[in-house]
Amino acid sequence: MTEQGQPVTGGAAAGFEPRAQLLAMQGVANGVVRGLLRTPVLSRFAGERLVTLYVTGRKSGKQFTIPVAYMKQGKDLLIGTPFGWGRNLRTGEPVTIRLKGRVRQADVRVLSDEAEVVDAYGTMARDNKTFANFNKIRLDASSNPNPDDLHAVWQAGARAFRLTPR
Repeated sequence: MTEQGQPVTGGAAAGFEPRAQLLAMQGVANGVVRGLLRTPVLSRFAGERLVTLYVTGRKSGKQFTIPVAYMKQGKDLLIGTPFGWGRNLRTGEPVTIRLKGRVRQADVRVLSDEAEVVDAYGTMARDNKTFANFNKIRLDASSNPNPDDLHAVWQAGARAFRLTPR
């Protein structure tokens, strides 16, 4: 999706449809989740899988508050998105996050080549079935993601990021 909520098309290869689809009431749902992630006691529970990103649009200068699923890898958070706001995250430029109720900075590393994105999405899909379903990644009986689905996610413009909270 672009910053205005439109799907990103032609990501890695033009002509591929975005895989992830927003819910009809996504804006309302995101507002509720943002509230939960700001509430001290509730943020500990909701923050086990969700982090809030405070992203500033490169062109518009507008601030976007985006709740997004993450997977913990050591000290890092692994996130992925097919939506346009991901273009505002750049390697070497920190981003403000709210993790388990605490606002802090995080260093960003953009994972951009096909192998990195496919590997990251495979790892996140295995760890989080909701993430897999949202991105239309089928899992086999052993929870292994379908390789064709992972490739299609990358072709549709998905991006992955490694955030290191400070």
